[in-house]
Amino acid sequence: MIADGHIHTPFCPHGTKDSFEDYIERAIDLGYKEMTFTEHAPLPRGFIDPTPTKDSAMDLEDIEKYFTILSDLQKRYQKEIKINKGLEIDYIEGYEEKITDFLNTYGPFMDDSILSVHFLKKDTNYYCIDYSAESFGKMIATFETVDAIYQKYFHTLQMSIQADLGNYKPNRIGHITLAYKFQQKYPAHKNFEQEIRAIIKEMSIQKLQLDYNGAGVNKPHYQQPYPPQHVMDFIKAEGIAFVYGSDAHQASDLGQGLEQLDSTVLLQSPTFL
Repeated sequence: MIADGHIHTPFCPHGTKDSFEDYIERAIDLGYKEMTFTEHAPLPRGFIDPTPTKDSAMDLEDIEKYFTILSDLQKRYQKEIKINKGLEIDYIEGYEEKITDFLNTYGPFMDDSILSVHFLKKDTNYYCIDYSAESFGKMIATFETVDAIYQKYFHTLQMSIQADLGNYKPNRIGHITLAYKFQQKYPAHKNFEQEIRAIIKEMSIQKLQLDYNGAGVNKPHYQQPYPPQHVMDFIKAEGIAFVYGSDAHQASDLGQGLEQLDSTVLLQSPTFL
């Protein structure tokens, strides 16, 4: 079954204004049978978005409208495609309690969700790891080495997997090799295979799914899926379920990366619920 478990919407401040219908009609044209809208959840109260444009996530005041629209679309398109209501939740070190409170409030409205790491803590400050190559370059001065950024990312990812975020904690982990987004410009010197294997092992223990993300294929300094093939070999060996995610921020992004993914992804039958 062709399904996409990671799709953004016009509520994304750094995306496009393509309508929900644009995404849905495109998905139907591609032969999708199921799709999950996973807009970036509002950031925790008190957390200041560290990106220059302050556009990492949707506004809290829009969350009820977001779910209402999706509920209506589920009914409208129920004969053509299965639509899941979801969010991409940011795990942010130090904000676990507020993230849990948010999930306890809005988790009942979700059919599906993803837990991702975009922000890294250094001392008392936070940095967005994937905002731009220029921002990543500036982070190197703060973290002192490229390897230190990668190490912090994988450590934070491990924390997210182990965190107790309550009954509505997402059961799918987003783009686990996001640290490599700018690798062709800022390559790591260390091989982080041990850290990645530890993350995969912990995902297996926690019975979590993987977001098999095709967006990396179109990133100019990466040009691979998140995660790449050799990591997928570990994933499959551990028996971890994985769901294709386009990570689309515009309707035309749907299906991105599919040709570069392990062909067995198309043989999976993702079960979101």
